[in-house]
Amino acid sequence: MIVGVPKEVKDNEYRVALTPEGASELTASGHRVVVERGAGDGSSLATDRYERAGAEFVETAEEVWAEAEMILKVKEPVPQEFDRLREGQILFTYLHLAASKELTEAMLARKVNGVAYETVQLPDGRLPLLAPMSEIAGRMAPHVGARLLEKEYGGRGVLMGGVSGVRPAKVLVLGAGMAGGNAAWIAAGMEAEVVVIDTNLDKLRFIDQIHKGRIMTLMSDRLTLEQRVRESDVVIGTVLVPGAKAPKLVSRAMVASMRPGSVVIDIAIDQGGCVETAHMTTHSDPTYVVDGVVHYCVGNMPGAVPNTSTYALTNVTRPYASAIADRGLEEALRADPALARGLNTYQGSLTNLPVAEAHGLEHVSTASLIPGTQG
Repeated sequence: MIVGVPKEVKDNEYRVALTPEGASELTASGHRVVVERGAGDGSSLATDRYERAGAEFVETAEEVWAEAEMILKVKEPVPQEFDRLREGQILFTYLHLAASKELTEAMLARKVNGVAYETVQLPDGRLPLLAPMSEIAGRMAPHVGARLLEKEYGGRGVLMGGVSGVRPAKVLVLGAGMAGGNAAWIAAGMEAEVVVIDTNLDKLRFIDQIHKGRIMTLMSDRLTLEQRVRESDVVIGTVLVPGAKAPKLVSRAMVASMRPGSVVIDIAIDQGGCVETAHMTTHSDPTYVVDGVVHYCVGNMPGAVPNTSTYALTNVTRPYASAIADRGLEEALRADPALARGLNTYQGSLTNLPVAEAHGLEHVSTASLIPGTQG
């Protein structure tokens, strides 16, 4: 199979979808890997390393898209890339279709076979291809919050860990999953006062056991949210429903109740965000202020640490990419129910139910289009 790796074009997106090591695994299996020149530069991955791995370079993204049977990307196509989508081509990337009807309709109109990293799901509910980016975003969030609390960035002028005799910042983490657990861990390590809220008691119990009471855990309900949001210096939203729009847990009224100079970080913004006042921002223009509260809602937070992110991503995506390249898409989906759940569009049909519900579009099951598949 011809596997293409174009350079990412989203604002300040420096990650690349495949490391030289990943390219080597694919070429060793007899596949061609075609990379746009400069695609790895932002991740500090030099061209000669890809060449030694057997990859071929072309000068433009158009050449990659035109030649490849499967495109590996990091982020969903932006409008300037829609014309490059080709019928029957496999697109393996973070799609986040529930947050973009425009992209969903473009994928369907061009009959692209879209497999979304974020909806590949194991039988136990884990999301293996979303996990490393959630882990990175979660670990980055307290650092971002600490910076934005500084007066220079519009914050209250509060030091995250406080000092002797002065209380630390109060950090509220919404969601105890991969991103939330890591955000709470790092914030606690910075000596903030940390509270994690979730509806899943088992996840809260796990955090409590691991951190031995250093992090407070609370069951989520409206009154608890209202109280804790109002008291917090930093609110980190990480709530995710696989493939669907994130629920709006924090209302505008809750945000307005926060003290001026407090900070909201919405990691779930890729899926629409879990804070009512949140809208997508970029690394070049990352913040805005609503009701005196600083909002940071960058949709590709891990793009700020592209070398780490690229390796973490390839570690988990490459085995699935190899399975598709080795077996072909249909056989790979039949062989792996987790991968089958990742299929979002196929030959002009929408195969992901939450995306269909988000946009009011017709849903067609994967099993009816590709007999023998599950999920």
